[in-house]
Amino acid sequence: MLNLCMIAAVGKNFELGKNNQLLCHLPADLKRFKSITYGYPVIMGDKTWESLPIKPLPNRRNIVITLNNNANYEFCEITHTIDDAIALVKNDEKAFIIGGATIYKLFINKIDTLYLTRIDAAFEEADVFFPEINIRKWKLIAEETYDKDEKNEYPMKFQIYSKI
Repeated sequence: MLNLCMIAAVGKNFELGKNNQLLCHLPADLKRFKSITYGYPVIMGDKTWESLPIKPLPNRRNIVITLNNNANYEFCEITHTIDDAIALVKNDEKAFIIGGATIYKLFINKIDTLYLTRIDAAFEEADVFFPEINIRKWKLIAEETYDKDEKNEYPMKFQIYSKI
């Protein structure tokens, strides 16, 4: 049975990014993202695909949702609806929704598990935000605190929520 997961790093006000880029460079969060999603399908929008420094993400089935009927992204599967994307991964153990803001909003009520990195900083320049979540529908099942260090400018919490 598919466990549909979502993974994101957000600021104090649920900021996601600016100008189609992450808010900041946090190697600890990127390492966590890779270790959690490694070997599983990742579903993203075309803006997220375009922002990836390495395409496709290695050792993951890359699925891009786009409204562009002429899209031709190399080394990934293309679909045009969230239902079609879910159908592509229905037989997988897990699949991860990795962004961006529009894709998160479309999937937020369809996921089973939510992996959040809560960055302990506000990013006033952000232009995209994580969708509002009804916290009463979620249970925090794991949390790990990560202090800032020489490579990670901000402290953060790695959280995992399960849908109640």
